[in-house]
Amino acid sequence: MLDTTETPLVLVDGSSYLYRAYYAPPHLTNSKGEATGAVYGVINMLRSLLKQYQPTQMAVVFDAKGNTFRNEMYSEYKAQRPPMPDDLRSQIEPLHRIIKALGLPLISISGVEADDVIGTLSTQASLEGRSVLISTGDKDMAQLVNDKVTLINTMTDTTMGIEEVTEKFGVGPELIIDLLALQGDKADNIPGLPGVGEKTALAMLQSMGGIKDIISKADDIPALGFRGAKTMPAKLAEHGDMLQLSYELATIKLDVKLEQTWQQLDIQPANQEELIQCYSEMEFKRWLAEVLSNETTSTKKNTIGNAETITAISAEYETITTEQQLNHWIDKLNQASLVAIDTETTSLNYMKAELVGLSFAVEAGKAAYLPLRHDYLDAPEQLNFDITLEKLRPILENPNIHKVGQNLKYDMSVLANHGIALTGIKFDTMLESYVFNSVVSKHNMDDLALKYLSHNNIKFEDVAGKGAKQLTFNQIPLETAAPYAAEDADITLRLHQTLWSKLETEPALIPVFNEIELPLISILSDMERHGVLIDSMMLSQQSIEIAQKIDNLEQKAYLISGEPFNLNSPKQLQALFFEKLGYPIIKKTPKGAPSTAEEVLVELSLDYPLPKIILEHRSLAKLKSTYTDKLPLMVNAKTGRVHTSYHQANAATGRLSSSEPNLQNIPIRTEEGRKIRNAFIAPEGKKILAADYSQIELRIMAHLSQDKGLLTAFAEGKDIHKATAAEVFNVDFDEVTSDQRRRAKAVNFGLIYGMSAFGLAKQLDIPRNEAQTYIDTYFKRYPGVLTYMEETRAIAAELGYVSTLYGRRLYLPAIKDRNAMRRQAAERAAINAPMQGTAADIIKKAMISITQWITSETQGEITLIMQVHDELVFEVDADKAKELQEKVCHLMAQAADLDVELLAEAGIGDNWEQAH
Repeated sequence: MLDTTETPLVLVDGSSYLYRAYYAPPHLTNSKGEATGAVYGVINMLRSLLKQYQPTQMAVVFDAKGNTFRNEMYSEYKAQRPPMPDDLRSQIEPLHRIIKALGLPLISISGVEADDVIGTLSTQASLEGRSVLISTGDKDMAQLVNDKVTLINTMTDTTMGIEEVTEKFGVGPELIIDLLALQGDKADNIPGLPGVGEKTALAMLQSMGGIKDIISKADDIPALGFRGAKTMPAKLAEHGDMLQLSYELATIKLDVKLEQTWQQLDIQPANQEELIQCYSEMEFKRWLAEVLSNETTSTKKNTIGNAETITAISAEYETITTEQQLNHWIDKLNQASLVAIDTETTSLNYMKAELVGLSFAVEAGKAAYLPLRHDYLDAPEQLNFDITLEKLRPILENPNIHKVGQNLKYDMSVLANHGIALTGIKFDTMLESYVFNSVVSKHNMDDLALKYLSHNNIKFEDVAGKGAKQLTFNQIPLETAAPYAAEDADITLRLHQTLWSKLETEPALIPVFNEIELPLISILSDMERHGVLIDSMMLSQQSIEIAQKIDNLEQKAYLISGEPFNLNSPKQLQALFFEKLGYPIIKKTPKGAPSTAEEVLVELSLDYPLPKIILEHRSLAKLKSTYTDKLPLMVNAKTGRVHTSYHQANAATGRLSSSEPNLQNIPIRTEEGRKIRNAFIAPEGKKILAADYSQIELRIMAHLSQDKGLLTAFAEGKDIHKATAAEVFNVDFDEVTSDQRRRAKAVNFGLIYGMSAFGLAKQLDIPRNEAQTYIDTYFKRYPGVLTYMEETRAIAAELGYVSTLYGRRLYLPAIKDRNAMRRQAAERAAINAPMQGTAADIIKKAMISITQWITSETQGEITLIMQVHDELVFEVDADKAKELQEKVCHLMAQAADLDVELLAEAGIGDNWEQAH
């Protein structure tokens, strides 16, 4: 086994690593759609080896292009292997670059295999007393093991010395070649001895020794008694030449001519600049951050305590603690063409956050932090909070002093809590990144700085700590807090300069930013801070009722199963379903166990009652924990309302999302889900007005496809699902049944989301050929839709993205993926995104126009309080509800100019469910 008293010479079978990494998930790509998964997998394994063994000498060995001496010996050697996939071949060059940049010797020699190079090096080193560790998944390498050479399989984290090789293969390392020669090797197309498998080969090797002994004592083989032993002497005589060839093919060459000896395989210092470039291109963010954290090319100056903080960018930061400094910065802010601003607070919750300080930057590399409420023990004196804010108010509230920030909606809400109305928002780096490419990366500052500036920001955890002991910002010493805070403003300004220059190269994206996303910042901030009123007592009662239903479901499940069990335990469900009850296994987990995921339960529930009960149980349990139990606990003590957070830069298609609580996912298809909306109530003297678009995505489909049938159906004001049913089932419009309409609705919406015949068949519980007939008939009746889909796929493949009606883009990195499943998923997204994204743009435009109307023409009679998918929810004066309802519907209908009429419908009630 491996000598642990010295660091070993590590020899890595790079070719083995490469294929294993390629076929193992996840199958990564970068934002350009280039495959990166194999590179990531290989480098990850190399990093693990380096960390675990900390070698000083190492080599990563790859097969060279072209044939080897074994092909000259036997033309069929490895002939059955398919050519290397293109998306693997494309990863070899960047992989080699990174390995070399890490300082690791890389070897690839023509005419031989990586095994032969490794065999030569390991033999030379072990003969001179050096411990060698060979990292591979190739069983052939077991022949190299001796008292100095050990194998390691990084996928299973197991090592093999002489004892382990003997235990695994049944023979020691000295007989591995004989074993491979006798039984052959299908992977390498080594023929072996006909009719001899592992058991037969081991029976002879363990009893008689190697092939030479077996041949010389062939007449003794029948006495061994195994099946086929009697014919073995004749077989050896007939196929002796093939056996000898197999032996030579399986033998690893130990005398390859090398340009360097094992003593010369020293690991060199890493090339940091090359690694930064490689990791940036591959978009390996975590590793890029590690490299950047080691880069100390310049020093930032911090005026507190003469402390210095090392960073990879050139910057000079100031901490404002005197009136003179403040006045100087106020002058700079007043004269600046653009001010980067950031707030530091006590909480990420905008309703609870208290302002601790502000940071500013007006030019790259120069920023300042203004501390106001650091209150730790021995904190230095800071400027008066109220007086200072009043001095800053004219700047913060001046619409002509343009501001840029990162997620300024949060800063706007925090300042509003202190009576300051932030105006003049001109740019937001989070939204600039999102509009430029919604899927390229996360849009937080740290990730953006890594991607666009190759800079590793100071992390909040670095200054505040982690977990239960994490400090709030007011508790952090200024010498630590100031560089962190000032850097935020500086990096925001730098990011804006980079991102805006990119946006300017794509003029179609500028209106998306300026006319849709930017105006929404203040609207969402106002909605969030206004909040929604809920009836906590009603929700508590619903929780009690749901708990009783959950209990009843559990009792039903126990009755069917014949025993109590944990309905939330996948292991117990696996045992119950597939062992005790004998349900068919529909899908397996990555580890090979029968899956009990939701889609499996849905399919099983078509034939068995228990999975249906489990699904209902899960649905109710989630409803209870997420909403009826949780919402009353989320009521703000000051406002008496629940305040969600809306996210503009989350969904790739442009849709808004929300969290804490998530108002977008309250289920409405079940009675219990609808009841939750009853608890969203209007205050005294008000009503809830809920308005949503009618079939907006189908209307957008009609506009985009210009299909005459769809355009006519909408122009005539027909029930579109009924009209589709009439076409698909070839019946008169007035004769369409409710079941036919239901099926046509599934076709209409299914095609929007790229549903296949298989998916439609599953949804409607009909044969696949029947579902295909529905789809084929639909396309015959609406040929424009099929043309639109085909053209959209082609555009997506050509450009790598699709666009909404207003120019928003959805990039599709997998649109040219060689993996059919990933490519087809990207094609489905390409078809759906223009419709879903255009619908998102339209409702955002409606929110903007409605807010402008509310601000200019109403007197507090109506307030926008929620946005949920295609729906807007308002609180309105009860006595003006009907009048306001008409105006809201009109403005929503006018939000877009389509070739079909946009239709908004609204209801009024004492609660959301009544209004909806």
